[in-house]
Amino acid sequence: MRRDEARRVRLWDPALRLFHWLLAVLVVTNWLLGKFGPSIMTVHFWIGYAILGLLAFRLVWGIVGPEHARFVNFLRGPRAVMAYLRHLPDRNPSNWPGHNPMGALSVVAMLGVLIWQAGSGLVIDPEDFVNIGPLADAAGPEISRAAVGWHSLGADLVLILVVLHVAVILFYRVWKNEDLVRPMVTGWKWVRRTDK
Repeated sequence: MRRDEARRVRLWDPALRLFHWLLAVLVVTNWLLGKFGPSIMTVHFWIGYAILGLLAFRLVWGIVGPEHARFVNFLRGPRAVMAYLRHLPDRNPSNWPGHNPMGALSVVAMLGVLIWQAGSGLVIDPEDFVNIGPLADAAGPEISRAAVGWHSLGADLVLILVVLHVAVILFYRVWKNEDLVRPMVTGWKWVRRTDK
């Protein structure tokens, strides 16, 4: 799409942008602490609680937030996803107004995996008598022991989604000549004109 077929609009609100960058920093930090951190996971737990707070905010913001933050305004059906995928190899920017259909799926996937990860962390009991989730007793021993495996799987899924997210951003920048980072910093993005 040529630049004259697009217009610059204020797309991402400050709360959504702050959420995005805080979540990115906290998730990467917690992943690193989980893999390479100290054996006593106190800081990991506190960052996990902060991530839970951010996820709660995003779920609420996805219902009552500004237009482009609301789930109802960016989730699309399979037909829209397939139509978008047909044009993905094109070497021009998509200038999609908000999350494109694939980006919307990635948002849902990331939120889902992070909720899974935080939930399993709340009930985890690795039998080390130290790093026990605050709800492990309420969940019972079978669930809290199984949560160790769930949490490990969740960490792998988080890594896959983060790497995929960065790869897609690079693909858009290099192949499609579309900068997806700047709009998440400034809030402004070039989008398709709808007045033509």
